[in-house]
Amino acid sequence: MIFRKRTFRQGPAAAACAPQTAPPQPYGELMRFTPLCPAESRIYELLREAVPVIDAAILKLIRLTGGFTVACTDDYAQNLLDAFLTNVPVNGCQKGMESFLNAYLDQLLTFGTSVGEMAPLEGGGLALYNAPLEALELRHGKNALQTLVCRREPDGQAKPVAHPERILLSVLHPRAGQLGGNSLLLGLPFISKILLQIYQTIGLNWERVGNVRFAVTYKPHGDTMDRAFARERAQQVAREWSEAMSGSAGVKDFVAIGDVEIRVIGADNQVLDSEIPVRQMLEQIVAKTGLPPFLLGLHWSSTERMSTQQADVLTSELMSYRRLLTPVIETICRTYLRLNGLLSSCQVHWEDITLQDEVELGRARLYHAQAAALEAKQPTGKEPKDEK
Repeated sequence: MIFRKRTFRQGPAAAACAPQTAPPQPYGELMRFTPLCPAESRIYELLREAVPVIDAAILKLIRLTGGFTVACTDDYAQNLLDAFLTNVPVNGCQKGMESFLNAYLDQLLTFGTSVGEMAPLEGGGLALYNAPLEALELRHGKNALQTLVCRREPDGQAKPVAHPERILLSVLHPRAGQLGGNSLLLGLPFISKILLQIYQTIGLNWERVGNVRFAVTYKPHGDTMDRAFARERAQQVAREWSEAMSGSAGVKDFVAIGDVEIRVIGADNQVLDSEIPVRQMLEQIVAKTGLPPFLLGLHWSSTERMSTQQADVLTSELMSYRRLLTPVIETICRTYLRLNGLLSSCQVHWEDITLQDEVELGRARLYHAQAAALEAKQPTGKEPKDEK
């Protein structure tokens, strides 16, 4: 009896190693490389420099994200990991995981994409590095589910990094089929341009109105003598007025003979009210950042109930940023433990976000304690009545 080797046919589930809805390869070659620092990235940097509210909003979001702790199942691994999180070298001039995450989240919120790298050291050590986006590009791998981080060489070509397992990549709000993310400041250049135009106009108006300019008019009379020397008298009035207004010798009086009229230039014009348009532009910026106005020093009309709801919405925003940072922290911790020959599992625990008043929190704890005391005193069932 002859036994033949059985051949297995690949089923639909095993063959689905690449998405069927991905663009074909010729079309994908046109958008194969995605620069991580396009032209609008420089605009986002200029926005943070020109509009202080935007820069303050990003810095507050980074600080409000809060701290964290990493728990391990092994005590030896826990002590080793705690020392690593405190003393890990970052960018050659800083120490601590917090320094790395602050720069990582700052890059993520500003540009929509953040790239970091883990650099192994001798003796099982590990260093962290925040990579600049100007020298990097993203590239599709063999299929649409693979993303390669490429570095730009001096000859202008982009080549994949030699150790992709050391790269940390996070994107913010990516669109369908998009490799990179979208900045938190997306849509704000137009609004900020109008706001800066208003501020520039206000500055020019105050430069003109604050430094008062005068119009001195000499009106000669109808006689022949006055008309003949009108030019000389006008020059004399101008010379005396200029000397009187010079601040080198203190305050001087100006005395003129004849019909002389002095008016302030621009005093009759009314300066446009900029409070309403500026507030409208700032409302759009604050709505984009997700922060309550009072955290940015904008004391608009707000009730206590509205402030509580804004704090709840901000908490959900911060939780979304934490979900983006949690895989990065876990990857760094697992890599460090494996470099030291440990396979202990680790889990990230974030600190509670408290945006409410401490008085309100204390009052809530008091109400919970009073409710627990009343529940403890309340009988569980009805007592039987005594029969007479």
